[in-house]
Amino acid sequence: MVKITAVSAGSSAARHGILEGDILVSINGNEIRDVLDYRFYLTERTVALSLIREGCELSVTIKKGEYDDIGLGFETPLMDNKHSCKNGCIFCFIDQNPEGLRESLYFKDDDSRLSFIHGNYVTLTNMSDSDVARIIKMRMSPINISIHTTNPDLRVKMMKNKRSGEVLRYLSDFKRAGLSMCGQIVLCRGVNDGEELLATMRDLTAYFPELSSVSVVPAGLTKFRDKLYPLTDFSGSEAREVIDLIDSVAEEHKKKYGSRLFFAADEFYLKAGREIPTADYYEDYPQIENGVGMLRSLIDEFGIEEQTLREEGVSLASPRTVSLATGVAAYPTIKAIAEKLERIMPNLQINVYKITNNFFGESITVSGLLTGHDILEQLLDKPLGEGLLIPSNALRHGEDVFLCGMTVGELSASLGVPVTPTGSDGFELAERLLGIE
Repeated sequence: MVKITAVSAGSSAARHGILEGDILVSINGNEIRDVLDYRFYLTERTVALSLIREGCELSVTIKKGEYDDIGLGFETPLMDNKHSCKNGCIFCFIDQNPEGLRESLYFKDDDSRLSFIHGNYVTLTNMSDSDVARIIKMRMSPINISIHTTNPDLRVKMMKNKRSGEVLRYLSDFKRAGLSMCGQIVLCRGVNDGEELLATMRDLTAYFPELSSVSVVPAGLTKFRDKLYPLTDFSGSEAREVIDLIDSVAEEHKKKYGSRLFFAADEFYLKAGREIPTADYYEDYPQIENGVGMLRSLIDEFGIEEQTLREEGVSLASPRTVSLATGVAAYPTIKAIAEKLERIMPNLQINVYKITNNFFGESITVSGLLTGHDILEQLLDKPLGEGLLIPSNALRHGEDVFLCGMTVGELSASLGVPVTPTGSDGFELAERLLGIE
């Protein structure tokens, strides 16, 4: 049962007299516990809703289009509380947060429902057999799964949850049901790399094609790892070994089945000092949200935009200076494409600033973990021109606030220039640098 907190004006629900405060018990006789139940059982042309209003039971029948909504709103998107994580992963980034941040930044979610709604990765340890049966019944996919290793004992060690080894069997359940899966391996130096990584990849090939892609990303290590498992970063030579190992299995798999299946994160290439692969390597970019192929996509999109500007003879009527903040890892790439744009736009000057992550520690080099405090501290006395562009992935999803708690507006006021969040889309970046809205 869930409480209805809003009824859209003019909606089917409103026309049938459903009110805010009513309790939704079931749809077509099926109990409604959360958003998965609601969305699944609502996909009928006729829905019979069982409700409770002020202690009295009532029923409402609505005829509608099969996939039409009926206009009900609930207190939370999930219709109940998020499921918190029951693991104690040795690489957990939340455990490495400093004190004094917003309370929400210390909450660890491991909710399978968020996998379907927002694409979050889940570990499966919060699932029961009945949860898996419900997912299969509802044909919910893709399911994004944090795998890390297929060695049950090692998975228990890495995640500090006695169930983490046994729940790997759910991969077989999902495969038999024909549900699509995406995988992630957070690679920890000296733990699940080397022969363990090789064995994991070999094991995971058995789940193809239902398991359509697996990203391998390095664990993020902040300076706040006191009393935590002793993890260290991969060196440049070790990063090259990781890439070569992934490619050895991926290329063999591609020859047999037409897909690489395994993809190394951009971070490994940057650590290794190797050129980012061409677009063909990334196939259809299935893991771009996980930092796999993001730089290649940016480079290629920017290149297309650059060529278009050349062919159309676009120019700036008056001089323009703009600034761009980026992380240490992406700086060489961002600097290079900015210089290309400057060459074809004589009136354009782009100041590209490399921001060192003092907040979490210098070992954190990705743009997505930059904070407003570090940007402010390092750019306060720098020439910024008409405005500053910042990576939008440094902000909380759907909000204008950095992990440190500073808002974009506060950063803008402190620097005295407009601050504009910009995505990893190369077309958008070029337009923002040129001042094209």
